[in-house]
Amino acid sequence: MEKLRMTSSDVTANNTAKIAELFPGVMTEAVDPEGNTVRAVDFDLLRQELSDHLVEGPQERYQLDWPGKRASAFAANAPIAKTLRPIRKESVDFDATKNLFIEGDNLDALKLLQESYLSKVKVIYIDPPYNTGHDFVYNDDFGETVADYLAKSGQSNDEGSRLITNLETSGRFHSDWLSFMYPRLRLARNLLSDDGVIFVSISEHEVDNLRKLMDAVFGEANFIGQIAVSKGTTTGQDASHIGSSIDFLLVAARNRNSYVPNGLPLDDKDVARFREADERGRFSTLQFRKTGSNDRREDRPSMYYAVTAPDGTAVYPVGPGGYESRWRAGRDQYDRWVAEDMIVWNSDLSGIWKPYVKYYLEGRTKQVSNYWDDIEGNKKATMVVKDLLGAGIFSNPKPVGLLRKILHIATDSDSLVLDFFAGSGTTAHAVMELNATDGGRRSFIQVQLAEKVPAGSAAAKAGYSNIAEIAKERIRRAGTSIRDGAGMIGDQLDVGFRAVRVDTTNMADVLRVPDETDQQSLEGLGSSVKQGRTGEDLLFQVLLDWGLEITAPIVSETVEEHEVFLVDGGALVACFSKRISPELVRDLAKRQPLRAVFRDAGFASDDARINAEQIFKEISPSSDVKVI
Repeated sequence: MEKLRMTSSDVTANNTAKIAELFPGVMTEAVDPEGNTVRAVDFDLLRQELSDHLVEGPQERYQLDWPGKRASAFAANAPIAKTLRPIRKESVDFDATKNLFIEGDNLDALKLLQESYLSKVKVIYIDPPYNTGHDFVYNDDFGETVADYLAKSGQSNDEGSRLITNLETSGRFHSDWLSFMYPRLRLARNLLSDDGVIFVSISEHEVDNLRKLMDAVFGEANFIGQIAVSKGTTTGQDASHIGSSIDFLLVAARNRNSYVPNGLPLDDKDVARFREADERGRFSTLQFRKTGSNDRREDRPSMYYAVTAPDGTAVYPVGPGGYESRWRAGRDQYDRWVAEDMIVWNSDLSGIWKPYVKYYLEGRTKQVSNYWDDIEGNKKATMVVKDLLGAGIFSNPKPVGLLRKILHIATDSDSLVLDFFAGSGTTAHAVMELNATDGGRRSFIQVQLAEKVPAGSAAAKAGYSNIAEIAKERIRRAGTSIRDGAGMIGDQLDVGFRAVRVDTTNMADVLRVPDETDQQSLEGLGSSVKQGRTGEDLLFQVLLDWGLEITAPIVSETVEEHEVFLVDGGALVACFSKRISPELVRDLAKRQPLRAVFRDAGFASDDARINAEQIFKEISPSSDVKVI
């Protein structure tokens, strides 16, 4: 029994705990004046978290460190002047789907999702570059100031040029990879729900560094485990090396105390153990006596008592050689099981009676282990993509079975799943397939850079210019196949996706923030919106700015001869026409939306804009009205 503290609370310890929750990466170890090792705040790193420029001040301590760490932390925090632009023609069921496909740099995408999906993602799965010396990392520029980031928002859309080969001969081989992963994991953590979890595939090349990196980002206490996953084949076999038959999954929770994994479905071998049946269903039995060497009578004396066998003899929990063990439960629980017909007696060849307790098949799952050898393997995964898209289109995809197993463990029926290294779209495929199996309503967000396919490759010959195009086409075809094979449930499945692309901001002056720009400051500057941007482009930037989900239902109507967008049943109304009339404003105000937004240049004068504000105050005073 714990003693009462009998003192005032330790304010320093409480504040340290609050900092650890907000910024787990700044926590380190230190020695107090009495020589005890205690958890402490690295104030240099905390300063970096709260600064818009690089902070110097290295100090020796126990932590994962590398050249470029501070710069990569800065890259995670630096704002960007970008947006997501909808691509209707590449989408499937654009207006109704809850799934999202983002084409572009995943660092940019993660930043853009921070407001709309903060703490909403239940599961993140990623399969990042393994850093073998031959694969790519993104060429992130970590030396920029905030102003540099904003000024460069007009950079080329040729995202394929963002990739560089991380050669093993480089003096920053591991450092570059860590700097590449660090800001992405930090931003991903923000998106996880309190009971959310992240799974990261990796090989032996960086598994140790990734483990330390995840501890730094998520907190060592939130590390769940490391799983070895059989690849189904052995690679790299020769006389001087050890062949690789496994990859790894590292698993961390947003909050270990809140994360509760699901058990896995039983396979045929598991089901075969339930050989007996009664009116309640098939069951197997478990010996009522605890059989472990540490289950001693003296440790739990209340669980050492006599029970009556069918022949009337008293039976105690005694093991071989007279070893005194204990029962699995106390007397009260045993008596309840007897009354419920849950106890089964059997005698061995020597006539000694032993009690067993029933456990039933229905609703039973099995515990997850740290070795998975039941995944279909990389060859089967390649065949799945071949059957959908053709031979040679995409190499080394992840198996759908791997993702389906992860989803079984970590999702609920309506969970949101994020993969920001989408590759060929395996995660989306698995989400749709599992929904078809169990009737779930899980949704996905996929992010994939428009990485160019090699000239002359099978993908190029098939008409694909980049990996993002391959992923979208796989999702389309997999969705059609899954829906067609799902019978009656197929009509209810969401096998669509809303395609969007990371692009430069819609605003002409990238150094101005729309909400902070008043009418007077815009005089003489012309339109604040770039040429060629549509009303729907502007709407999506507004969704991001207001923190609304990018897959919110959108209805387009014509009101007073103007295009009007109605979002999520009244969460937002928007009109970006160049001439906004009082009649239009009054019509929209009567709908009493939570939010309303207009194009500032659409008002003929300051008086017209002020009049629109007054109309809303009169008809719908609770509406939040803004202009861009």
